[in-house]
Amino acid sequence: MLILSVVETGIGVQQRTKYMDFIDITHSGVCCCCSALRPRYKRLVDNIFPEDPKDGLVKADMEKLTFYAVSAPEKLDRIGSYLAERLSRDVVRHRTGYVLIAMEALDQLLMACHSQSIKPFVESFLHMVAKLLESGEPKLQVLGTNSFVKFANIEEDTPSYHRRYDFFVSRFSAMCHSYHSDPEIRTEIRIAGIRGIQGVVRKTVNDELRATIWEPQHMDKIVPSLLFNMQKIEEADSRIGPPPSPSAADKEENPAVLAENCFRELLGRASFGNMNNAVRPVFAHLDHHKLWDPNEFAVHCFKIIMYSIQAQYSHHVIQEILGHLDACKKDSPRVRAGIIQVLLEAVAIAAKGSIGPTVLEVFNTLLKHLRFSVELEANDLQGGSTGNANLNTSSKDSDEKIVQNAIIQTIGFFGSNLPDYQRSEIMMFIMGKVPVFGTSTHTLDISQLGDLGTRRIQIMLLRSLLMVTSGYKAKTIVTALPGSFLDPLLSPSLMEDYELRQLVLEVMHNLMDRHDNRAKLRGIRIIPDVADLKIKREKICRQDTSFMKKNGQQLYRHIYLGCKEEDNVHKNYELLYTSLALITIELANEEVVIDLIRLAIALQDSAIINEDNLPMFHRCGIMALVAAYLNFVSQMIAVPAFCQHVSKVIEIRTMEAPYFLPEHIFRDKCMLPKSLEKHDKNLYFLTNKIAESLGGSGYSVERLSVPYVPQVTDEDRLSRRKSIVDTVSIQVDILPNSIPSDDVVSNTEEITFEALKKAIDTSGMEEQEKEKRRLVIEKFQKAPFEEIAAQCESKANLLHDRLAQILELTIRPPPSPSGTLTITSGHAQYQSVPVYEMKFPDLCVY
Repeated sequence: MLILSVVETGIGVQQRTKYMDFIDITHSGVCCCCSALRPRYKRLVDNIFPEDPKDGLVKADMEKLTFYAVSAPEKLDRIGSYLAERLSRDVVRHRTGYVLIAMEALDQLLMACHSQSIKPFVESFLHMVAKLLESGEPKLQVLGTNSFVKFANIEEDTPSYHRRYDFFVSRFSAMCHSYHSDPEIRTEIRIAGIRGIQGVVRKTVNDELRATIWEPQHMDKIVPSLLFNMQKIEEADSRIGPPPSPSAADKEENPAVLAENCFRELLGRASFGNMNNAVRPVFAHLDHHKLWDPNEFAVHCFKIIMYSIQAQYSHHVIQEILGHLDACKKDSPRVRAGIIQVLLEAVAIAAKGSIGPTVLEVFNTLLKHLRFSVELEANDLQGGSTGNANLNTSSKDSDEKIVQNAIIQTIGFFGSNLPDYQRSEIMMFIMGKVPVFGTSTHTLDISQLGDLGTRRIQIMLLRSLLMVTSGYKAKTIVTALPGSFLDPLLSPSLMEDYELRQLVLEVMHNLMDRHDNRAKLRGIRIIPDVADLKIKREKICRQDTSFMKKNGQQLYRHIYLGCKEEDNVHKNYELLYTSLALITIELANEEVVIDLIRLAIALQDSAIINEDNLPMFHRCGIMALVAAYLNFVSQMIAVPAFCQHVSKVIEIRTMEAPYFLPEHIFRDKCMLPKSLEKHDKNLYFLTNKIAESLGGSGYSVERLSVPYVPQVTDEDRLSRRKSIVDTVSIQVDILPNSIPSDDVVSNTEEITFEALKKAIDTSGMEEQEKEKRRLVIEKFQKAPFEEIAAQCESKANLLHDRLAQILELTIRPPPSPSGTLTITSGHAQYQSVPVYEMKFPDLCVY
């Protein structure tokens, strides 16, 4: 000790290490005579170190030390402490050779001794590993990591609950972010850090009672460290199936592949209660590094997550994505679109397995964000100005459309992968969100949207519904179109927007087409031979027959009104034709066929008479639609006389009026006639000839002579239409003093001799009355009961409304002759005037 103090006081710090080595040699030489007095385990440990560290571990002495440790396991803790003491001294003195020998000896002892007595030895071992990781030399850090990985692979008999790995988690995470100047050394350190994290996970994650590794403070270090290294993967994530597992060579050489493998292993070991702690740091990392736009890496991460976790935990991940989407609703549209696309990928994988109770939550959250996006878009359009502001507004508008399309795609994909019973619930859920003007049955808040925003949200929701219904196959039409769904679905078909009507018809086609015939009917045209289409159909079941009896008139009415819209385009007529054809294939018995033919004839008559003042293109379009459908239905029911009549009319039209055929009218620059009144009857389909042809084949054709009249319901009022049936006009005389004198209109008619002569001659009126009575009797004898009831109900409703107006006018208190009134409690009250004070007109006094 005297020599040591002299050296410390007499020489500089720079040469201290050389003198320490000299002192150690001198000390061993002086005490060599006393070596027999030292404990045996120390002598055995000292003997494994050669004089020259380049010679490596003395194997013979190492075998003696191992045998001694196995024979006397109670000495393991002392052996470990002494080895740790020597290794700490060698690390401080930078004697790397002896450090390597000490770690090699520790590893061999650790692998050889498997007993409960190893636990005190492990504490010394971990202390030595920590010393190596704290050193600034990369070589020693890698050495300590390798030793820790070997230790992690050892399965202990009983867990040690007091042992914590906080330091190792922090140190290995720091190594994963190494920025050493040498690229090779940097890669080596990062690989060591990833392997160390993998060792910590393997050592701690198996025991549920020792769950400290899943605590948020550890996951916030482990997960970002792995994701940081995974970002180096240079491949586009366009894989449909699970990402392939990396090879063994890649695991050892590539930090990105090794980190991805460790990330998979971590997620695969996550339990129900630990799932959220492992997923939430992913969102923080993606937010911090702005990886949602572009979102290729985010999609890649969540694909790994969804394929690595257990299937029953998938809904946890979806809930976390939805929660993060809510938290980021004020971020840029592209960030929200990136999150929604990640949700789409997660849903695509989760829908194949268990999705838990989050089905309605997913759709509700997505629809909420859809409304929010449309609201932002509407506000930008209303607040946009000229110049650069317009450019910014248009860019935001396009970005919001990206968000909306991503939401619709997610809704459609999720819905199309659900089982039928859940899909029907989602259809009802979405339909309940569609706003309809004049009603408050929808559950979506549109108070801030305005007309433009409301139209936009209607289109978005119907597009979502279209994707959900795609591929839906119900055994009966009642299952696909229950009354609670059919009524709100048909309401938008009366809107004055051709795009909305198209979407409604396409949704109906998805639900009606149970045999995949729609693709064969694509395109409105005159089909020469329907048999070539190989239409698939089955016998109409009882449930479908009852459905048509209950809802047939409603379907006919919407098709009839849809054909008479002024803003119809080619696609509208094509979809209406497909609707008629699908009803014929899927739902038509003999009675329904007659009703459909009556509907077609009524459309033809409406185009000829043109009470709605439709443009000539629309009138010719209706005529072409009728021709295409009658050609189709005549071949479907295979009545020769009917087919012959239809073919003859089509042939004459081809020669004389090609604009009545779909192949010509829907072609660009088609020549249109000036009027339809002067056309020959041979160009039209005649009711009497159709009745003769069908009657000869056993069809009940009495109802064909009764013109089709659609029902009138409250939807006409909601859709802001004019009623198509005759309304009862009741004129109410109002007191002259309630009308300004300058607004009085004289309704007097000039009385002439001819007018008096017509009034006296009642022969013509009697004939008209007889004809009207005959038509009424014939209608009540042959028309369907549903149609008669609907018309009577509509007239009763109209009469009730008129009577209510009359009563409202007549029950008012008479106005005072003096014109004075009093107001009490905010209500106007007329003063009563005694009879003897009233001033009566001269004509009333005698």
